[in-house]
Amino acid sequence: MTLKEKALKYHSQGRPGKLEIQCTKPFQTQQDITLAYSPGVAEPCLEIAKSPDAVFDYTVKGNLVAVVSNGSAVLGLGNIGPLAAKPVMEGKAILFKKFADIDCFDIEINAPTAAEVIQACTYLEPTFGGINLEDIKAPECFEIEEVLKSRLKIPVFHDDQHGTAIVSGAALLNALEIIGKSLESVVIVVNGAGSAGIACAQMYHELGAPKENIILCDSLGIITTDRQKGMNPYKQRFARDPKTLDGKKTLFDALNGADVFCGCSVGGAVTSEMVSNMKAKPIIFAMANPDPEILPQHVFEVRKDAIMATGRSDYPNQVNNVLGYPYIFRGALDTRATEINEAMKLAAVKALALLAKEDIPKVVTETYGGAEECFGPKYLIPKPFDPRLLSRISYAVAKAAMETGVARKSVDLNTYMDQLEARMGVVQATTQRIKSVITQSSQKLTRIVFAEGYSPTILKAADQLKEQRICEPILLGDHQEILDKIQSLSLENLHNVKILDPKTFPQKEEFIQTLYQSRYRKGMTLRGAKEAFQNLQTFGSLLLLKGEGDALCGGIDKHYADALRPALQTLGTHPDQILSGVYILVWKNRMVFFADTTVHIDPNSKELAQIAMQTYDFAKIYLTEPPRLAFLSFSHLGSHSHPFAQKVRDAVKIVSQKRPEMEMDGELHADIAFSSGILESQDNLSNLKGPANILIFPDLTSGNIAYKLLHKIGGATAIGPLLLGTQKTVSIFQQESEVEEVINLVTLTVHRVQKGF
Repeated sequence: MTLKEKALKYHSQGRPGKLEIQCTKPFQTQQDITLAYSPGVAEPCLEIAKSPDAVFDYTVKGNLVAVVSNGSAVLGLGNIGPLAAKPVMEGKAILFKKFADIDCFDIEINAPTAAEVIQACTYLEPTFGGINLEDIKAPECFEIEEVLKSRLKIPVFHDDQHGTAIVSGAALLNALEIIGKSLESVVIVVNGAGSAGIACAQMYHELGAPKENIILCDSLGIITTDRQKGMNPYKQRFARDPKTLDGKKTLFDALNGADVFCGCSVGGAVTSEMVSNMKAKPIIFAMANPDPEILPQHVFEVRKDAIMATGRSDYPNQVNNVLGYPYIFRGALDTRATEINEAMKLAAVKALALLAKEDIPKVVTETYGGAEECFGPKYLIPKPFDPRLLSRISYAVAKAAMETGVARKSVDLNTYMDQLEARMGVVQATTQRIKSVITQSSQKLTRIVFAEGYSPTILKAADQLKEQRICEPILLGDHQEILDKIQSLSLENLHNVKILDPKTFPQKEEFIQTLYQSRYRKGMTLRGAKEAFQNLQTFGSLLLLKGEGDALCGGIDKHYADALRPALQTLGTHPDQILSGVYILVWKNRMVFFADTTVHIDPNSKELAQIAMQTYDFAKIYLTEPPRLAFLSFSHLGSHSHPFAQKVRDAVKIVSQKRPEMEMDGELHADIAFSSGILESQDNLSNLKGPANILIFPDLTSGNIAYKLLHKIGGATAIGPLLLGTQKTVSIFQQESEVEEVINLVTLTVHRVQKGF
């Protein structure tokens, strides 16, 4: 299937287009209609009429952006009109939502002149918190943005100008740092005097490049003060006095002896010969799409010392506007800024440049093929799917908005970064809250024994956990192998980490005897104990048994049963509990506990009741809302008499007698237990006062299938499995967990230890 066929199928299959509107409030009962519309809606209307700023409290305005285009300069397609521009604007809208949780309406307007666009956008101000101008041709785009910024009290941002300028500005700062040149001294040639090219020239000047070092070119050559043809006031800003150019007139001339090329023009505009005439260590940003001004392979044929960036995703250093505009608007909306000013743009540039120097999360490298990258010539700016962009850039923009006086609302910068992370999911919010509790605790650091101390993923996670004072890692494995990997990965926080090797462990014989004494009546010989001691899961379990560690975490490269079995054989189960596995399933704003998902194939009613009670006690440590537990079944409140349903009913009775204070019910259908609207429509037959956040499954088959389907198909993040019922705290990673997943699970494990659970 060709790219054309794939793209057309993508946009047309199922529901045409890429967007839909969803309700954010319950809307399933007559009461919901009464509140959402007439007569209840009159109340917020009256509040807004009294105080206009109340619109941000009662409506979506504060999180709503209009993507506006007249279709006069769409991508590389030109003036194709507003109707043909709609797929692009829909795409822009979903990028806003995906990357910054900003709701968007794409608005394509039949307004060919600047005056008409200005008038149309002026009418939009009451509805939207901001306007993103898109794909409007130059020079009209400059006038439109300038006039709207002066008229409106909401942010107006022409992304084709500033998005490219901001992202390429960050890339330029880092490229210059790598080659050891200063922005104040380099000669910069910008080819393309439309919206993006002029904005890039302006951004480089704002960052420190003198105007006399910037040469702006268009299709007619270098723009000079004596030129008449093809000029406008915006080009005039960077027109050069011909006397300062030593006779240079063309792009070929301009690149002779230049340090930097910035291309916002057309494919093929630059030749290999032009590149070869540039100074040593040239920086070449060929950003025309879809075809760059010159392809990277043609650059490197003549200049091995070049640093290269394009606008394409199939080459390193993609200058992609999505690295900027979602996060800039997020910071502007959160402070209710009246505009996006130069200080906010510069703050975004510097935040983006700094982020590129941090270690890259595994989730990012896996998204882009698994290649390990670090700051350097092939990694000048972060990748678009880097989850840290939101917290870094939006924070910097919000801070600049407040410092420059354009913010109408102040945000607490001490907590704002956490709030940004929470926007993208309760996983980050929950672990951050727990980390805060842990780091503020005066207790001694919890000792976490990592069975796979040799794993690069474990080592990277342990490095961060130690730096953040979440725990004191103890790494198990070959001592020299682990040291070598710590050094190769440059993990500075692990220089003095405790490494225990079963081959050289001083108390080896004592531990082997302990294992043998505990297992000799279960078929283990002394020789078998010596062999078992070499198993790192067994070794780690013995460390816990002997008080040399507080919790064991392992299984990142093992099947679940292989990781669990040694811990069970060595540590045993708690006398007052039952062994069970709990997964935490997390959607953006919802956390639900699933049990049992890993241990009991077919628990009886007593076992099911015990699983429910200990899962309830465990879950309430982390839930920020009241715990509500549902026993699930194919039967609903006695609708079937099958033994499978009866087992669940019996478990409910046991829990009701032992723990009457628990908010719980069963047996329930899963859809009823999970939905507040359905629960409320059942004439209060259920005891639950809201959707269940703890689900107890009748058997392992249903529990295991449910969490895997919701994880893979339902889009939930799965944390776990968390093992309940062992004598000591044990957590088992999912196979091939990434660094952030390890950190999340260890953070929960530490919290469990500190809570005595």
